[in-house]
Amino acid sequence: MADPKPLRLLAQDVDDLAVISAAVQDAVLRIGDIAFEPASRRLTLALNRYRWEAGSGERVRAGLQVAGVLNVQARKVKRGAPDAILELLAVSFEPAEPPGGAITFSFAGGADLRVTVECIDAVMADVSKPWSAKHAPTHDV
Repeated sequence: MADPKPLRLLAQDVDDLAVISAAVQDAVLRIGDIAFEPASRRLTLALNRYRWEAGSGERVRAGLQVAGVLNVQARKVKRGAPDAILELLAVSFEPAEPPGGAITFSFAGGADLRVTVECIDAVMADVSKPWSAKHAPTHDV
């Protein structure tokens, strides 16, 4: 079977962001893999994305970048622990003065990043070949 094509997604509205959220659900990342560049107004997350669309228990390295960032606030994210692992549950948008608002990255354990943006401008791209995941994510109902 041929290698599946890497995902490359662009979000410019709430519906697009929901697609990215679904693609990165259950991704894992180190706190040190989160970079905010205030001068460029850009937030970048490097993560290991679970490939739900593959249906075969794989992860892939991916990048998620948000542009037009005005402010980043963290809650329950241990900034002094760059090797601590976060599990990304969802990415959502709360509108404010159109077209701006806040993108929230919600993590397991109640941690989150709230990113104030001028507008929704995000990209997500796979940047490696997939590898077999040791464990499939599970969700308690």
